Formats: sequence, structure tokens, C-alpha cells
Amino acid sequence: MYIACAVLAVPEDKRSAYEEAAAFMADWSMKHGALEVMEAWERDVPEGKKTDYRQAVQAGEGEKIVTGWVIWPDKETFEKAHEAMAKGEGFEGHPGGEPPFDGSRLIFGMFEPVLTRGR
Repeated sequence: MYIACAVLAVPEDKRSAYEEAAAFMADWSMKHGALEVMEAWERDVPEGKKTDYRQAVQAGEGEKIVTGWVIWPDKETFEKAHEAMAKGEGFEGHPGGEPPFDGSRLIFGMFEPVLTRGR
């Protein structure tokens, strides 16, 4: 498995636009080999004393924390999908317009699992 994870801040009034963009990207990822896509909207994100999710993405007033991941079967499948994304392959039906969040504050990383349980 190879897992792409993200944390970002989305203005609360742009939730619908975010959900639309996230649904498009989830479908796109699944068509390009992803095994699972998950997006989660803030319900209870406490403030920390030294750091926390809000500080990490410099969330402002009225912004909610969103986190998610895409599970790929392996690094190679992810890299092929990433290349296709860079070429714009499959983006003909993209909702378009400006993203409903500030991408410069998005935290993104790739991970290999060290432990899994459950499903």
C-alpha cells in the first residue's frame, strides 16, 4: 500500500464547492487505480498548547479543517496517476474555477503503512 494524506483549511461557506471538487477527484483517483478515498470535515478539532491541526494549516476565522487520504495499491500506481494528473488526463469534466481553499496552506505527504488492522 501507498497512502497519500492531506490536511487543509476550507472556508465553511465553501463546503459544497469543496465536496463537489473532492467527489470529482475521488472518482478520478479510483479510475486511475486508487483502492480507497476518504475525505473528512471537521467536527471536533481541539486547539493545542504547542501545535495542532489549525496551526499547522494556519486556519483562519470561519475555516474548517479537512483531512483525507487516498490509498493506492503501490507507489508505482500512484506515480502513474500523478503523471496522468500532471498531463491533465481525465480532467475534461472537472468543475473548474479556483479551488475552494488556499492550496499554499495544504499539508500533503506520502506514507507506507507500518501497521494495519481491520478491513
